[in-house]
Amino acid sequence: MNSPTLRLVFFGTPDFALPSLDALLDSRHSIVGVVTQRDRPRGRGQKTSEPPVKARAISAGLPVFQPERLKDAAFLEALAQLHPDLGVVAAYGKLLPQPVLATPRLGLINVHASLLPRYRGAAPVHRAVIQGEQETGVTIMRMVEALDAGPMLVKVRRSIGPDETSEAVERDLARLGAAVLVPIVDALATGHVDETPQDDSLATYAPRLIKEEGIVDWSLSAAAVHNRIRGLHPWPHAFTFCRDRRLILLRSTVRSGPSARPGTILEANGDDFLVAAGEGVVAITELQLEGRRPMIARDFLAGHHLTQGEVLAPRP
Repeated sequence: MNSPTLRLVFFGTPDFALPSLDALLDSRHSIVGVVTQRDRPRGRGQKTSEPPVKARAISAGLPVFQPERLKDAAFLEALAQLHPDLGVVAAYGKLLPQPVLATPRLGLINVHASLLPRYRGAAPVHRAVIQGEQETGVTIMRMVEALDAGPMLVKVRRSIGPDETSEAVERDLARLGAAVLVPIVDALATGHVDETPQDDSLATYAPRLIKEEGIVDWSLSAAAVHNRIRGLHPWPHAFTFCRDRRLILLRSTVRSGPSARPGTILEANGDDFLVAAGEGVVAITELQLEGRRPMIARDFLAGHHLTQGEVLAPRP
């Protein structure tokens, strides 16, 4: 007996969603529509561009919807006309209202980049790295109207290396989530899937990042500064000021060293760009002067002669 084929609606916007979309395209199921956020200005030039999911959907010949409001009657009618069996969400970027959740016959599931109930919200990978977590993962959950609070269908775990950036971790989680997504969709098609309620008492939250969070507080421990540098990569990036110019900090490591006023440059020679933190020393290994290209510490210091004892500041 052939397994049922489902009519799917996919909700997603950034690169994280692409492996899941591709996995569904390669499955036996049929994607009847893709919902993504509207085209927006992006990058330094603020040129309007389409989301990655929209570009992939168009190339696959899929109908694309970019509603301003998910409660708009025209969108809800268009969604209903697709007669979807199941909705699949991967980093769409907006809360789905009840009329949307109620439209697919089998509801909606979400590929969420954390080990729920920890790090519910918009920036789970970045917040986990900033907090110095040593493990994260992907949870596929059934969607409910509350934020990332629905029952869990499957979890996949992944360790976080001490120097890994959010960008690297998120890229791998996207792949891991896609690998377990199709088997869950297959199971839902046949009605055989276990659902585990979340323990709300263990929930933590991962709010959306804002640019101001990139300001480095050198009074924190070296480990905390290092975690912020890698956790805010690739946006908004950690930054500090030297001689009234903004330095974007891209990569770092933690070292032991002498105590000094937080933010003091302890060494700026060769490969060593060492800065005192509240406890320990941050070795900056890659950085970028605002408006210039990224450079390893050795190349940067060869062209910018910094002095031992200078103090990096949170503001110019």
